[in-house]
Formats: sequence, C-alpha cells, structure tokens
Amino acid sequence: MSMKTKAAVLVSSIAILTFMVVGSLDGVRASSNDGAYRQLTVYSEVLSRVRSEYVEEPNIPVVTDGALHGLLESLDANSSYLSPPEYKEYKSHKTEAHGDIGATVSKRFGYAAIISVIPGGPADKAGVQSGDIFEAIETKSTREISLAEIHNLLEGQPGSTVTVAVVRARRAEPQKVVITRDVVNVPLVTEKSVGDGIAYIHVDAFTKGKSQEIANKIKALQKAGAKKLVFDLRNCSAGEESEGISTANLFLNHGTITYLQGQKYPREAFNADPSKAITTLPIVVLVNKGTAGPAEVVAAAVLENARGDVVGDKTFGDGSVQKTIELPDGSALILSVAKYYSPGGKAIQDTAVTPNIVVADNDDDGAAPEDEDNTAPPVEEKKQVPQQDEQLNKAVEILKSRAS
Repeated sequence: MSMKTKAAVLVSSIAILTFMVVGSLDGVRASSNDGAYRQLTVYSEVLSRVRSEYVEEPNIPVVTDGALHGLLESLDANSSYLSPPEYKEYKSHKTEAHGDIGATVSKRFGYAAIISVIPGGPADKAGVQSGDIFEAIETKSTREISLAEIHNLLEGQPGSTVTVAVVRARRAEPQKVVITRDVVNVPLVTEKSVGDGIAYIHVDAFTKGKSQEIANKIKALQKAGAKKLVFDLRNCSAGEESEGISTANLFLNHGTITYLQGQKYPREAFNADPSKAITTLPIVVLVNKGTAGPAEVVAAAVLENARGDVVGDKTFGDGSVQKTIELPDGSALILSVAKYYSPGGKAIQDTAVTPNIVVADNDDDGAAPEDEDNTAPPVEEKKQVPQQDEQLNKAVEILKSRAS
C-alpha cells in the first residue's frame, strides 16, 4: 500500500471515529453534522500538508495514532482510544488474573493522578499517597497516554515490579518509586465507638458486597446502643456505583439517591426504597479529596436529601459510565456515555461534592525524604507523628449537639 493510500485510509478512519464521538451516525441535527464535516476537512488538509511539506517524511500511522488519542482525551479523563496492541492487552487484563498497585488512578493536569490508595496495598507500602502525580510509568510519560493505557502499564503479574516517577507537592523533582504488583484485598469495614453514644464506621472501597457488610455493621452498632453515626468515606474511591447506591439507601427512606443521564442515554433515576432503609440515626459523612465515585454518590445523597451533614474537603469528582466500541482494525474506543448526577442535578464528575461544613484535611502532603539517587526510602522511614483528626473532631462536635 502506498503512502498516499495509507493516508487516505487513515483519514477515513478519523472520519468514522469522529462521527461516532459527536453522534452524527445516530442522527444529530444537520448543523452539528456541518461542523463535523468542516473539522474533518481541516484535518484532511493538515494531514496532507504534513505528509507533503514536513521537513522529513512523517510516520503517518504514528501521527494519526496521536490524533486519535488526543481526540478522545479532549472529551474527559475516562474516555480513551486504544490502538490494536493496546486493546489486546486491555482485554487480556479483563479476562485473566493479574496484580495491580492498589490505587485508584484518574487523570488531572494531563497526567496520571492518584485519587486514593488501598491501605496495606502495594502503592501504600511503597509510600504513594492520595494526591500524588505519576509523571511517568517506566519510560512513558503519562501525559502522552490514555487512562486505559495507564491501567495497562500499572497492572501485571503478581510479584512483578513497575517503576513510576512521582511528583508531590513541595517536592522539586520527580521521585522514582518501585512498586511490586500484587493481588489486592480491600480491608474489611471497620467500626469503633468515639464516645457519647457515637459510633464510627470507615469504608475503604465500595467493592461488591460492601453495602451488605456496612448494613451488618450498622445493625450491630444500633443493637449495642449507638445513638449517632460518623460515616467516614475519606480516601474511598474504588468500587461499584451500585454499592454506593445501595449504601445510601440504608440511610434514606425516600427521595432520589442519584440519576444517570447522557446525550443518548435516557435519564435513569435511582430512588430510595423505604423497605431497604435500616437506620434513622443522626449521621455525619466525612469526605476529602480522595473521596470519589460511589462514595461521592453516598455523600451527595445524604447532603442533598437533608439526611445529615457532610464534613471535610471537596471531593475528587468522578462518576460516569463508559461504553467500549470495537473498531474494524482491532482498535477500540472507551467512551463516556452517561454521568451520575446528585439529587439536585449536579454532575458529580464536573462539580464533585462540596461539604456543607468545610474542614481542611490536616494530613501532611509534603515531600517525603529522599536518598541520594532520588529513590523513595522504605515506607517505615517516612512515618509522621500522628496529628489531631480535625475533621473527625468536627463531626463528633456536630453530633454531640444533636438530639438522638
């Protein structure tokens, strides 16, 4: 196949892909179609000029691959284009047992951002923290790859290692950190008494079965005499939205928990089922910048249904549904098709959840000490002196002022 023919085929591929993204294949109004056609004409002209006038003969497949990645990433952090090799690897991770680093990753500022880490998981053991930026994974800059490819690189056989370049607040240079992949087990839901009849529950992730585990904890605490509840969702970002919805229903006997909606995705509301509500205890939900996804659904539902207070920092903002679309050449799109909304109509992915009582997180997110070769020291060398938990203290203060 000649270079000219290859270019024509690639332009056609871009056209098909663009139409799928903007929705013109589904009958978007003519004005939108006209705009898409104009952009495709511009792209075709740019590609032609690059091919004929660039200082040296360009690698057209590489150029086009970059354009496809850029097109999808311009939509949102969760939308991705996967080349045929990338998609093959992506599918293998979905069907085969593998290890990972035990962290929830998104993209912020164009780079891989750590929303939260699972306590005791590989990333946690290596000293990775919520809010860290992975500037590079192995030799690849995360600015140049999609979120799906970032997951491909971080996952692998248990016991294998991955090297990341970590950027953290107040640190001048990226720090190399080696993480040993493993099969990650999410810790059990924990509970304790914080005095004055106030119970405390902490959730690390909303993996399958967590809502039932939480329900069992609440029932046991009520039976033991708990009169009020602190529900800690700080640094809780992984899991399934369905588990978050079921958990919110434990506290709500009426009202909307959340709803899904997209351009071609009809509104789907999730309303509280009175028969599934198990407690009327006064509640305060704790959140921070590491709270995302299903945990944000819970926080927004409690806050906007006036069921309780939300205390802490603004959450991360992550809540959407993706659809995988396979393309004829073996590549694929991972395309966001709907967003989760709060009961009041705010897109969680766009606005996050702002507590009605804001209390700054006092965790130290400063630079960890480094050794001479700029490699992270063992995690035990980085431990900080425990600080007062001002967010928890505020939650307890609020509940003490409430009638049971």
